Amino acid sequence: MEVEVKVEMEMEMEMEMEVEMEMEMEVEMEMEMEVEMEIEMEVEVEMEMEVEMESRWRWRWRAVAAMSVSHSSRLNKLVREQYMRLPQDGRVQVTYVWIDGSGEGVRCKSRTLDKEPKSIEDVPEWNFDGSSTAQAEGSNSDMFLVPVCMFRDPFCLDPNKLVLCEVLKYNRKPAETNLRHTCKKVMDLVKDSHPWFGMEQEYTLLGINGHPYGWPDNGFPGPQGPYYCGVGADKVYGRDIVESHYKACLYAGVKICGTNAEVMPSQWEFQVGPCEGIEMGDHLWMARFILHRVCEDFGVVATLDPKPMTGNWNGAGCHTNYSTEEMRREGGLKHIEAAIEKLSKRHDYHICVYDPRGGRDNSRRLTGHHETSNIFEFSAGVANRGASIRIPRQVGQDGYGYFEDRRPAANCDPYAVTEAIMRTTVLNETGVETKDYAEH
Repeated sequence: MEVEVKVEMEMEMEMEMEVEMEMEMEVEMEMEMEVEMEIEMEVEVEMEMEVEMESRWRWRWRAVAAMSVSHSSRLNKLVREQYMRLPQDGRVQVTYVWIDGSGEGVRCKSRTLDKEPKSIEDVPEWNFDGSSTAQAEGSNSDMFLVPVCMFRDPFCLDPNKLVLCEVLKYNRKPAETNLRHTCKKVMDLVKDSHPWFGMEQEYTLLGINGHPYGWPDNGFPGPQGPYYCGVGADKVYGRDIVESHYKACLYAGVKICGTNAEVMPSQWEFQVGPCEGIEMGDHLWMARFILHRVCEDFGVVATLDPKPMTGNWNGAGCHTNYSTEEMRREGGLKHIEAAIEKLSKRHDYHICVYDPRGGRDNSRRLTGHHETSNIFEFSAGVANRGASIRIPRQVGQDGYGYFEDRRPAANCDPYAVTEAIMRTTVLNETGVETKDYAEH
């Protein structure tokens, strides 16, 4: 009996141990399940946070994009195209372009002609409200638009035209910002010297909010160095605009000859020339108009401000390359040096003419730094981009060619710049006063 009792007790103990083990295993499993549930909950929370963050960044990007481009650029261009393809029944859209009262901005308006004009003489004069362009008072506001140069229209396409115009007041005298009028007289006087010009127009792309296009919202891009003639999404901003402008100018017949990214990010340059005489101003002004229209389609702004960003950033100029027939001939270097000598004695006059505010705009740019000369000093040198006048190294070696006046600001009037150069280097004017050639 005792043996049986012992066996039963041992069996009971084994059963109790098995039950305890099962209970421990159940507890462990419950703990593991709780840990797994906690991990799953943490993962879900992290995923929710990631989704929320992604949503915030997407909203922020859209908000920034909305601020940086214009409303017009977000219109459906495909809808526009179905209308642009409609036939015109032989009639032609002519867009009249002129310089407004600021001396920097351009205005335009369009009219219909019954047939395609073959020359500028086929385009009639027109008028506009000068009181709305800072060119007249409301009581006597009619201003005349006198067509002077015609181009193909790269926006409405052939047979439509863009027409550059001079502005005349009610008494048929040139408006204050019509600097083409006197420039044409001077160019007619010096036509036998066959002056050639090439102008390098620098500009900066801005968002519609006035911030440089592509720059960080709260900060600055990396220092200057990799951006000049740069390639790559981290080095250039807005190449589509540049290429579109280039093609539009070629289509229009503007004598554009090149483009490149500039030293400051979002800053670009295009070159127009060589152009002879009055043609330089005509073609550069039309190239500017086309640039503003292209930027309008992309929803950004092209500013010609000579120093759009303060600090350690390059400004924007309109370097002017110039030669006469004598300079382009063998031995022409002596004529180049003679012209530079004349310019050196009339530095103050040229500084006053080289921006629309009598030198105040250029004072922000011509500091002697960032590839500029000092506004108060005249200097010249071979291959020196810190001088007022640069003689290209190849010209120095060949002994003939051209030179570059690096003083004109990006917002200069090319008519004023080219006229001033001719007055000083060919007509031999001195001092700050100019001669009136109206009687000639």
